[in-house]
Amino acid sequence: MATILFAEDEATIREFVVVNLARAGYKVTAVSDGQEVIDEFEKNKGDFEVVILDIMMPNKDGVEVCKYIRKKDRVIGIIMLSAKAQDMDKVSGLMVGADDYLTKPFSPSELLARVDALCRRVVAAREQASGGHHYILKSGPFKLDLRQRRLFKDAELIDLTLIEYGMMLLFLSNKNTAFTRMQIMEAAWTNIHDKKDVDEKAVDVNVRRLRMKIEDTPSNPVYISTVWGVGYRWEELATR
Repeated sequence: MATILFAEDEATIREFVVVNLARAGYKVTAVSDGQEVIDEFEKNKGDFEVVILDIMMPNKDGVEVCKYIRKKDRVIGIIMLSAKAQDMDKVSGLMVGADDYLTKPFSPSELLARVDALCRRVVAAREQASGGHHYILKSGPFKLDLRQRRLFKDAELIDLTLIEYGMMLLFLSNKNTAFTRMQIMEAAWTNIHDKKDVDEKAVDVNVRRLRMKIEDTPSNPVYISTVWGVGYRWEELATR
């Protein structure tokens, strides 16, 4: 699960962005000023894939924070936000190391598209820096490539949403283990306290969608089994 550090001093905008990122499957740490960004970044070094910074923030502004983070981490993705449309704001952010820039107001889909792209770049760069190893989880005909965040069934690529990927990561990392719906939500969505608007029935909906993609006969699943009274379990089958 990719983790985002998001800084915005306006509570309504902060809550709006957090909800949309969490719905897309990201884990979000949200703060309200520049110094809090630095504190969280130092406390959790290496845990964030992307930092989203509002330019105008109390204590330390976004440009100053961006410059600090980029000196510490050359790979992490940084997106700048600003209510102004002047080119100078954009230039200032990019010159001190930002990867991308969004002007308020922006749509959730536009933000998510840019966050997704940056996360893929950061994961690939960190893999390369650590030796370029491909981390693969296998089960039966399935291979989950953790570097590329892709699932293959035999040689066929299966397109997954971020939540579906999170579920597959949980299942293939813990084969033959029964998980409650709450545990699946915590792993595949984000920290449950950040997702108060998610009902446990959402797990059932996403399991059905995932079964449609991976099961030979979705109505008679053999990989994702229902554990009555508990939740779901991944059944480890013999490799083909």
